[in-house]
Amino acid sequence: MRHLYDGVPDILAEIETRAPDTSDHLAETARIVDLHHPRRLALTVAEVIVETPTTRTFRLRRADGEDLPPFLAGQYVGVFTDGTSRPLAISSSPARLDHYDLTVRRVPGGRISNHLIDTLAAGDQVTTTGPMGTFHHNPLFHGEDVVFLAGGSGVAPAMSMIRDIVDHGLDRRFHLLYGSRDEQDIIFRDELDRIAAGRPRIRIDHVIGDLLTAGTIRDLAGPLEGRMVYVCGPQALYPYALEQLTALGHARRRVRFEANGAPARPEEQAHWPAGVDPVEEVIVTAGGRSFRSPRGRPLLDALEDHGIRPEAACRSGECSLCRVRVVKGRVHTAEEARLRLSDERFGYTHSCVAYPLTDLDLDL
Repeated sequence: MRHLYDGVPDILAEIETRAPDTSDHLAETARIVDLHHPRRLALTVAEVIVETPTTRTFRLRRADGEDLPPFLAGQYVGVFTDGTSRPLAISSSPARLDHYDLTVRRVPGGRISNHLIDTLAAGDQVTTTGPMGTFHHNPLFHGEDVVFLAGGSGVAPAMSMIRDIVDHGLDRRFHLLYGSRDEQDIIFRDELDRIAAGRPRIRIDHVIGDLLTAGTIRDLAGPLEGRMVYVCGPQALYPYALEQLTALGHARRRVRFEANGAPARPEEQAHWPAGVDPVEEVIVTAGGRSFRSPRGRPLLDALEDHGIRPEAACRSGECSLCRVRVVKGRVHTAEEARLRLSDERFGYTHSCVAYPLTDLDLDL
């Protein structure tokens, strides 16, 4: 009696003749993946461009002159400096991969923005991640009629999107409502106004000194129904913009927010435990050492303060690279965290937007 598997050797032999090369090509696959999605990039500051009295654009290139990995307009790279990292939006066009432009605005009391503006010069070396992030246009889900509410350096991803439209000749309507404190604060003003003057489907409105109120949005942008609204800027802009858009009857699913750091005051979130003092210190044990840290300080920052540096990129609860497992103790997980179901089941949290409520033991 012929067994079901008797013919298997003949089948395998025939497959070998048809496809003689059955190796996995692991090294070649890894090379291709790293080319487009590198974990780290070693870049050189080719130029420092003064945009406003408080803003600089750092133009980064590869030392060998080769093109940089492709990206989607609106994405960012993580920049490593001063013992930590920060995500910075790419403001240049995806059509021009000989460089990345990173536009940085000085923030009062800001550790990294001030450090970069005060110390980074042409010729300096910079280490970054590859391009990352989900804050980019998807024509299938977002349509081709976009409104962008920007404040301060939140115009950087909008600038990349506008340059993308121009360089690729995209048939997309793009209306930027750009809020600035004063005339001197407007980043990219000349280029934005020049582009808008020559392209009727790109409209730029500068809102000086005033907030982007529901009335302002309605008067400038007109009806929002069916349009996607992007929001990027200081943290305070997000809840305010959502409130104004909601007042206009715009659906939450038609609003996209760029991830923009951990909340500065987590105790103001609704699920922060009542009576828990954010200033009070607890003991965190991780990586073979223990240290004290305030409850109101993100775990990732506290770990970096003590020389423990988990992989990190967005620092906003989105990318999940900084996941750690809470072996013992309890954390406040900010609303910004995009945890997986498995994270919650097995005790993982995103350390960039997690705050120690009790003494903690962490598995890194």
